[in-house]
Amino acid sequence: MTEDKLAVLIDADNVPYSNVKEMMEEIAKNGTPTIKRIYADWTKPTVSGWKNVLLENAITPIQQYSYTTGKNSSDSALIIDAMDILYSGKVNGFCIVSSDSDFTRLATRLREAGMTVIGFGEKKTPKPFISACDKFIYLEILKNTTAELKVVNKLNKKSKKEEFTGKVDVETTRIIVESVNDLADETGWTFLGSLGSYILKKKPDFDPRNYGFPKLLPLIKSTRKFEIDERNTGLHNTRSIYLRINNG
Repeated sequence: MTEDKLAVLIDADNVPYSNVKEMMEEIAKNGTPTIKRIYADWTKPTVSGWKNVLLENAITPIQQYSYTTGKNSSDSALIIDAMDILYSGKVNGFCIVSSDSDFTRLATRLREAGMTVIGFGEKKTPKPFISACDKFIYLEILKNTTAELKVVNKLNKKSKKEEFTGKVDVETTRIIVESVNDLADETGWTFLGSLGSYILKKKPDFDPRNYGFPKLLPLIKSTRKFEIDERNTGLHNTRSIYLRINNG
């Protein structure tokens, strides 16, 4: 299966540079970043921190002078470039990196054209931009190391039942339960592999790492609301995981 070719467009004025490496690794999980551009007025000292990481990550800086005080010229440059790239037919999807709601219409337009749109931004990102993306990933969760996730998992295992229910908020738990119901076969079982992508359609910023879990299955188990069935596929000892609502 051919990997998606992605255009990565970064609004340097509205995201931090501290975790660029982790962000690019996350993008690579979703496809191949064939175009990588970052937009800012590079004469400003506020974006000087970005300059040290651009060469390391092969990101092309695009200079945009701020002609008007308080107006971000980088936004319009990014939007124009995105439309040019769209019509070039060179990519299958876009990664828009910003915490700014100004890109809401752009994300919507790209999806209307059949593009996959993945957003990256801080937790302060306005809801309209998050909802306009196919998937939205908070930059804060990318700072977690594997070691930190292992510590969190150990703590979760030691937690009491009532503490588990507090880990995942009520609204997210409701969406998971409804999604399992939507996908369930006539016996009530739902394939875990289909669940994650289905939840993203309802909640683009859904990610188990937001709740301290490295994967979806540990999060599901923490809610104590589902039966888990691991079935042998007969292929290299791999298992298919199914779940259904625990009515007991």
